[in-house]
Amino acid sequence: MFFNRIKTISSEKFLTTVLNTRSKHYSSEKIKTVGILFHYDYFDDYDFFRTLFTDLGLNDNRLRFIAFYQKDNNQPNSWDASYTTADFDWLGHCKSAEVAEFVAQPFDLLVSFYKPNRYELKIVSAMSKAHFKVGISNEDERLHDLIIDVALKDQSTFKVELVKYLKTLNKI
Repeated sequence: MFFNRIKTISSEKFLTTVLNTRSKHYSSEKIKTVGILFHYDYFDDYDFFRTLFTDLGLNDNRLRFIAFYQKDNNQPNSWDASYTTADFDWLGHCKSAEVAEFVAQPFDLLVSFYKPNRYELKIVSAMSKAHFKVGISNEDERLHDLIIDVALKDQSTFKVELVKYLKTLNKI
């Protein structure tokens, strides 16, 4: 009990530090690379994102997925980058090489497609070197540059709104 409280406090402090040191680089360059972060236990439709971004003219090899999962029996395919709660130490730092590689890539767009918010998902969103971040949860507005508040099952509305805003911002 006491250990969990210390872990929560130190993790949130680390998240705040990461968010405060983020430098925002807004540019009008077109999107060429996309990173997609999601909670595999609640959403596992890779094809939705593949179709969405190939329809927008991106090659399939320009998309990079990473999934967080909690249930061992629900582990993603071995070709997917994934991580679990066990990949974090008590200070909230991630020890996974897959996560380190994902957050180091300077994506033009990061799509954080997850609800409910969990520390393990928020810290990967915050640490990402993506130039423009889009999320669907408005629980912590510091994480994303654009928030499209929709339910996970409402993929068609997300697609319409994302395309609309990316066109408005001259990203596609």
